[in-house]
Amino acid sequence: MKGCSAALVVSSALLTSVLYYHSDLLAGEKRNSLIKPNFIIILADDIGWGDVHQNWPSTVKTPNLDKMAEDGMRFLDFHAAASTCSPSRASLLTGRLGLRNGVTRNFAVGSIGGLPLNETTLAEELKKEGYYTAIIGKWHLGHHDQYHPGNRGFDYYYGIPYSNDMGCTDNPGYDIPEIPPCPKDSETQCFKCKNISANVALPLFENFDIKQQPVNLSMLTHLYAERISGIIQDARKSGKPFFLYVALAHMHVPLTPHGFESENSTDVFKTSLREMDSLIGQIRRISDAIHKENTFIWFTGDNGPWAEKCEFSGSVGPFVGSWQTQRGGSSAKRTTWEGGHRVPAIAYWPSRIPANVTTAALLSMLDIFPTLLSISHISLPKDRHYDGLDISQVLFGHSQSGHQVLFHPNSGAAGKFGDLQTVRLEKYKAFYITGGAQACRGDIGPEKLHNPPLIFDLSQDPAESAPLDQTTAEYWRVAERIAAKTKTMLRSIANDNTSQADYTIKASAAPCCNEHHVVCRCWGTFNTIQLRDKFRDMQVDEPMMSWIMD
Repeated sequence: MKGCSAALVVSSALLTSVLYYHSDLLAGEKRNSLIKPNFIIILADDIGWGDVHQNWPSTVKTPNLDKMAEDGMRFLDFHAAASTCSPSRASLLTGRLGLRNGVTRNFAVGSIGGLPLNETTLAEELKKEGYYTAIIGKWHLGHHDQYHPGNRGFDYYYGIPYSNDMGCTDNPGYDIPEIPPCPKDSETQCFKCKNISANVALPLFENFDIKQQPVNLSMLTHLYAERISGIIQDARKSGKPFFLYVALAHMHVPLTPHGFESENSTDVFKTSLREMDSLIGQIRRISDAIHKENTFIWFTGDNGPWAEKCEFSGSVGPFVGSWQTQRGGSSAKRTTWEGGHRVPAIAYWPSRIPANVTTAALLSMLDIFPTLLSISHISLPKDRHYDGLDISQVLFGHSQSGHQVLFHPNSGAAGKFGDLQTVRLEKYKAFYITGGAQACRGDIGPEKLHNPPLIFDLSQDPAESAPLDQTTAEYWRVAERIAAKTKTMLRSIANDNTSQADYTIKASAAPCCNEHHVVCRCWGTFNTIQLRDKFRDMQVDEPMMSWIMD
């Protein structure tokens, strides 16, 4: 993997050999059908539905995503499984909502737990069938001990263990409020002695090794590009199919576009979006040059934009949640308004997915798990219920049938985390609870219960501005159907094989490569498995060592 170009430039000689390789390897439809497909899932962080130019032309141009949409399928009604990081990612990898898989809110720097161990991940299922599995980017499903991605089905991991604002760095970038850089205190100021895990420097992992702490955020895109290029190219040499999960830091704050020099803060988001788009273009080009006919690339986002970050957050497009914003607060990330969970999504697979197609089918991130397993001819584990659907027939242009019902979990703006109090039924959407997340100007919308629920017709009112009149026959017809669907769903969860995440926080769980520095600053590679030997070398006494290792 060393020496791979960050620009992912493929030489003419390589292109010639690639074309020869494919003419031999993929000759004939029958032979092609026998080859296991490769999968690349690209997950953007805090991206709005309106941040992709083809979705919302008034936004910044995203030529690479737009070209992928022209050559593939664009989803108009695609939804994250939650409106915040960890629950959304857990659902992507399990095909199950948080009330089933146990992940209903975000994990912390000092979390000892993560995605429950009895939950089966997509990586684990594909690995059992001979896939090489890798994650590049943000994990946020538990970094301590058995919850590390290297223990959850991934052969290779390179990235940050949680969000890029969950630790100090030397180049803190752009955020609101501004983030101070890591202190460069003397190593005699012991991090663990002070028990201040919230101040740990943001680490960069390669497998179980901490490569940088703090990570240089402005170089992260370059580093990710190198590893992604290497994985895709190495897959050809190995002859194994691969599953590559690319969980980008874009567009989560702090924004740190490489080489950004403008004094206009409004340009930061645009530059970051272009940087993300460029990276996605690089991924597609290297994949097309080597595995074009046999690689499925699926791009989407984990939740909507973080509105309280003002000019450093993205666009929800037309899904502005007017009913809520008129009463205070944001209707984006952390809420169950459309801006919180409706996200851009594009599927690209030249040999299988028709080009320049849009679908209005009601679809979800939950569908990724069952769909990829179906395409790979792998059966779902039988001991649990899944909330996602196999949407391969939609992808291949044979159907427009998606979900009839989707449940949008509470994600921090109102109600108990994970509870299902917002329900989509076909074109209708019901709220049994409403609330606004913190808005740019600082206000938070009050939590309010609704019985009977507010119901919006999204086909006529995508802005969610005016609920249906509760005196009409249409309202009560829809309300009864939604109540019945909700009752069935809750009964299904009660009878399912469910999990419970451990959200306990301990200072010793924070990733730290130098216990003797106030923010764990270190240089070079540090393997957490070799922690005890390192402490002995530093003459840390046994009682202290035992407490740290606990």
